[in-house]
Amino acid sequence: MAQSPSCAKLYAAPGNPGIEAHAECIAIAADDIDGLIAFVKAHAIDFVVVGPEAPLVAGLADRLRALDVAVFGPGAAAARLEGSKGFTKDLCARAGIPTAAYVRCTSADEALAVLEGFSIPVVIKADGLAAGKGVIIAETIEEAEAAIDDMFDGAFGSAGAEVVIEEFMTGEEASFFALSDGKDVIAFGSAQDHKRVGDGDVGPNTGGMGAYSPAPVLTPDLEAAVMDRIIRPTVATLAAEGTPYVGVLFAGLMLTDAGPKLIEYNARFGDPECQVLMMRYAGDLAALLHAASTGALAEAASPAFASDYALTVVMAANGYPAAPEKGGAIHGIAKAETGGVRVFHAGTAREGGQIVAAGGRVLNVTATGRTVTEAQARAYAAIDKLDFASGFCRRDIGWREVAREAQ
Repeated sequence: MAQSPSCAKLYAAPGNPGIEAHAECIAIAADDIDGLIAFVKAHAIDFVVVGPEAPLVAGLADRLRALDVAVFGPGAAAARLEGSKGFTKDLCARAGIPTAAYVRCTSADEALAVLEGFSIPVVIKADGLAAGKGVIIAETIEEAEAAIDDMFDGAFGSAGAEVVIEEFMTGEEASFFALSDGKDVIAFGSAQDHKRVGDGDVGPNTGGMGAYSPAPVLTPDLEAAVMDRIIRPTVATLAAEGTPYVGVLFAGLMLTDAGPKLIEYNARFGDPECQVLMMRYAGDLAALLHAASTGALAEAASPAFASDYALTVVMAANGYPAAPEKGGAIHGIAKAETGGVRVFHAGTAREGGQIVAAGGRVLNVTATGRTVTEAQARAYAAIDKLDFASGFCRRDIGWREVAREAQ
């Protein structure tokens, strides 16, 4: 946004030590809807891009539109695509969108009974927002039963008040992005994320430990199929039902033998996918997002991306995703940011003149290259210049494509 010629002044709420070099940070929490509305009024803000999912589900975009402020992000009704997995599954059923077989359950007893109709492995999902952690792939009946009990016992807070049980799909996962102004929709690139916490895709699911873009496994033919069978029917169905979707649609996909199927939607660019998309984007982002927010996407310039690959590696705090260790000092960021590498801040804070960890996922070390292999090498070379004793990362981000490139 800061690089966009059409952006004269940029504010970030609440911001962090990384974004403060590019935007004026304001001490308002992302979910403080009233505080954000008051700031928009006081400063005559004319365009708002909502990054995280919680304020979207809480209706921030609706409040802004009521003030005639242009906003990139869906209203609360359409944001249910991310806010309720059951809502999205039901929409898929209505619109004929390919996805995994599922059942919605509102009690542990019901879920345990339903479980008998599914094969193992099986996927157990908290229905609501769970910061990317409310998905359990159970390899045994005992694991599935434990996941159901945990969710209904409050392991994910109110997100687990309802549970979705899904068939386990086999294939390779990929992420696809599209922009919608409520009626028109355009493609906005692809990426591949790495959800498991450990090398070799082992351990619990996280919000994402790294990603690369584009994802060659999503061929042009597959992207066209995703647009025709998944993205456009979603936008058309929401529009027909009176809840037009304005913003970015982030489709998590499983590339199965029967074609691409929807795993779930995010109503935002996502982390760490956003980092690799933005490292490659070559157009005026603010102008494009504004066109989407004002129903003018059909007249906007097509998204332009560099041909290089981008790869990002998440540096997380020890203990993530269960109980991340906060407060650890971070040094060497400037040293790492050489040769076109960018270190994006996520869970950081400034204490006593130094940068410290303040969340689970702390940094996104991001590099570009002519191949995924080259981008990966540059990213890990930058990581080796960092001094973050209480942090860790996966050492195999991009492994699938690196292996393909080596063939």
